[in-house]
Amino acid sequence: MKKDLHPKNYRLVVFQDLNNQQTYLTRSTVASDETIKLDGTEYPLVKVHISASSHPFFTGEERVLDIEGRVDKFKARAEAAKAAKDARIAAAKKQATRAAAKAAKAADSQVASAE
Repeated sequence: MKKDLHPKNYRLVVFQDLNNQQTYLTRSTVASDETIKLDGTEYPLVKVHISASSHPFFTGEERVLDIEGRVDKFKARAEAAKAAKDARIAAAKKQATRAAAKAAKAADSQVASAE
């Protein structure tokens, strides 16, 4: 192994979970400006957003973040897109029918004026 590969500044540090205020005292090299008193001794404090005490995998709690599933959302978007496409096609057909009727009427008036 290489010499001096690992850091030498290991010390006791407190990690605190911000979700449930659970604290863990362990050795670490992490730098911190905050401190906390634990059992009458002052230690560096590192705040973490999630730990084993609050993570759903470790706690067994299932948190529902999304009421409607991804598949359902996809199907709803696909149906909405199909409905919009059908509406555009129907509007285009209606406009084409009006244009054809107008052209036929114009042709009939030209034929009538020529007679």
